Amino acid sequence: MARVPDWVEPMLAKPDGGRLRTGPGWAYEYKLDGYRCCLRVAADGTTVLTSRNGIDFTAEFPSLASVFGNALGRAAVLDGEIVACTEDGRVDFGLLQERRGRYQKHHGDAPFDGTPVRFLAFDLLRFGRVNLLDQPYDRRRELLERLPMPDENLVTVVPAYTFDQLDGDGLTPQDLLHRASAEGYEGLIAKLRSAGYSPGRRPDSWLKHPLIRTQEVLVCGWKPGQHGFTGTLGSLLLGAHDPATGELVYLGDVGTGFSRQDRADLQDLLEKRARRTHPFAVAPPREDVARARWAEPDLVGEVQYRQFTRGAGRLRHTSWRGLRADREPEEVLAPTAMPNPEPAPRRPPGKKITVQAGKRRLTLSNLDKPLFPDGFTKGEVINYYSHIAPLLLPHLAGRPVTFIRYPDGVGGQQFFEKNAPQGKPDWLKTALLPSTGSRGSGEDIAYPLIDELPALVWAANIAALELHVPQWTVAPGPKRRPPDRLVFDLDPGEGTTIVECCRVAERLREVLAADGLTPFAKTSGSKGMQVYAGIRTRSADAPSKYAKALAERFAAETPDLVTAKMAKALRPGKVFIDWSQNNPAKTTVAPYSLRGRDRPTVSTPITWDEVRRCRKAGQLVFTADEVLERAEDVGDLFAEIDETRAPLPKR
Repeated sequence: MARVPDWVEPMLAKPDGGRLRTGPGWAYEYKLDGYRCCLRVAADGTTVLTSRNGIDFTAEFPSLASVFGNALGRAAVLDGEIVACTEDGRVDFGLLQERRGRYQKHHGDAPFDGTPVRFLAFDLLRFGRVNLLDQPYDRRRELLERLPMPDENLVTVVPAYTFDQLDGDGLTPQDLLHRASAEGYEGLIAKLRSAGYSPGRRPDSWLKHPLIRTQEVLVCGWKPGQHGFTGTLGSLLLGAHDPATGELVYLGDVGTGFSRQDRADLQDLLEKRARRTHPFAVAPPREDVARARWAEPDLVGEVQYRQFTRGAGRLRHTSWRGLRADREPEEVLAPTAMPNPEPAPRRPPGKKITVQAGKRRLTLSNLDKPLFPDGFTKGEVINYYSHIAPLLLPHLAGRPVTFIRYPDGVGGQQFFEKNAPQGKPDWLKTALLPSTGSRGSGEDIAYPLIDELPALVWAANIAALELHVPQWTVAPGPKRRPPDRLVFDLDPGEGTTIVECCRVAERLREVLAADGLTPFAKTSGSKGMQVYAGIRTRSADAPSKYAKALAERFAAETPDLVTAKMAKALRPGKVFIDWSQNNPAKTTVAPYSLRGRDRPTVSTPITWDEVRRCRKAGQLVFTADEVLERAEDVGDLFAEIDETRAPLPKR
């Protein structure tokens, strides 16, 4: 028997954060719901199937262990997925699970031949003596597609679509995602065409974009938590009414998506509804409900899920969304099949479109161009700024804006721009002011004034991702008015995060309030945060002096946490209170501005409760989509900054 090649630990796909990557560097494959498998073939056809975690699958799937025979003529290692399909060809994980159950009961007295399965190959890792791990995806894919497939009912290659191929057909990756949904797949995997294969790693070159659905459920019980959740609720046991019979059926459980407060509140509610036995028409599997505590099924909740397995009737990959007091228990029906949404309409080809923004007509270009590494496009930037405009524009009105532009996207060349660029629309308002700062030439600068929706859309279309403004406005003439805002820019040094900034911000809030000011907080959209207050003063220099005095006081009181000096060598392990942002020549990122980072994060106003509760840096990171959702719930948390202006204290 020829030697079977060594097992290769599989490369794993990383979640894409909800943003499907686009651009000519990417290829897309359907996300499969089966058992990940490394198929290793010796030169004589001897085959070994190995699971993701190194378990030998060969005996469990004998039809796949003999499929290649000697068709390849040399050794090979393929990466792929073992799946089971329904009669209409849809991948169904429930069938595979049922097959696994029968196999585990099989005692080996005869060859096992259960539900038919297929091996869907999506990568070639070795062919003959050639190790392909360092070869780019495109090359591995090219070789994979050349392999003979002796029986396509048993083994085939997963279709792949490059961005350029889709674009040539007038389609987008989003169109392909809708097709995947309609055909019953879990979603898409975006793969970087230039990247090699990284065994055992989860790099940024394979990114999964799952389809997520929501389902109303009845909370029928709970299981106590373990490890970090000992002493509180660990997961909920879910049910719904069978649409055909009306009987209460078991749908599975959910153990993620809760805050600690959610867990405590739900446990309290369920303990008040305690019952001794389960409420289902048919008892759930014993292994699912070990340690279960049952409750009357009258609480309606909602979960996110990726798939409903029709055979077993289970929701898979669930996450808790919350209780639904607006639903009656009798209304909660179990899903009967995977929904098949209508395919997305085809996008007409073309690089430019004309739109109406307010009273202006604008020509927009390259809307599909990714401007962020995560695939966030120029069209999505324009969409964000268009929808956030009612909250953002009041904080730009009357303030000369400095752009940070990313014409080639984040990661490409960026540049600051104070002068309104050539080719600006005739209707764009500007403020002609002398240059300031140590590098100022003394010449006048025509700063753009972004005080209406068309101006904001125009700025987004020229890839002005970041909008920075001073703490003063301009009067007709134009001339600078005295500062009307005070700002403390809290910058975490190496070894610290926004969590430490929040502790400093809480102290600042107390001092500012004691001085008669009303403080407001926002994230920077990057690593740190800012604390603001509306002020009244006639002196352009007074805010910097006041802020510097407070910063130095904090540094003296807590030298291990705070520094008021700009030198980077002094910042590790400390929060730098940058008081100099109050200098009339300086600008600070505007509330609701995007930032040029790996993801489209936003400088986001936050509540003081959020500041107080912050214990992890990720708690105060908000993307464009999340900020739009927040805006619907909380409005503009900076709305009262101008109404609460108070005299700047002297220090």
